[in-house]
Amino acid sequence: MTKQKKAQYILGELEKLYPEPAVPLLHKDSFTLLIAVLLSAQCTDARVNTITPLLFRKADNPYAMVKLQVKEIEEIIRPCGLSPAKSKNIHALSQLLIDNHGGEVPSTMEELEALPGVGHKTASVVMIQAFNKPAFPVDTHIHRMMHRWGLSNGKSVAQTEIDAKKVFPIETWIKLHLQIIYYAREFSPARGVLVEKDFITLFVNGKTKKI
Repeated sequence: MTKQKKAQYILGELEKLYPEPAVPLLHKDSFTLLIAVLLSAQCTDARVNTITPLLFRKADNPYAMVKLQVKEIEEIIRPCGLSPAKSKNIHALSQLLIDNHGGEVPSTMEELEALPGVGHKTASVVMIQAFNKPAFPVDTHIHRMMHRWGLSNGKSVAQTEIDAKKVFPIETWIKLHLQIIYYAREFSPARGVLVEKDFITLFVNGKTKKI
């Protein structure tokens, strides 16, 4: 089976499973989304969602955020891990948004990646979820599934993104990113699952479907 046929099959099955995948990180606008995604690095979405309400009660916009001390931010976000670096980045990027963007989150990859603590994946998530612009953020779940489905060699996240953009139509990227994440979490965890290279295996309702 060709990669294109595999990709077409995957799209159809994921659409049945997750026709309207919800954005897992709680937010109300592009700024709160940016902060939530930044906090999610090496932290679960569930934990981030318990911390961001506490932070956003104190500061839900860059103007309020820069009034907080870095240490104050650090104490709030400590359960998310990497709090010293994340708190400095949150404070610094808030100041840059004020200085360079009129307090607004920019809507281009180049400008987003220029912000402290904002890497390519974070910028990609903001692009699709805040601005509805096509991008393909590759996290560990997507990286794993692309390899298991035989759609990428799995050697690097950067290569996986290139491979995903080749086999999936651009108009599917925004929804597909979330669909794959939900599928990986529910049916194909990081350990204990073997997938043969010459066909696609989807784990649905405790059964396998092969073509």
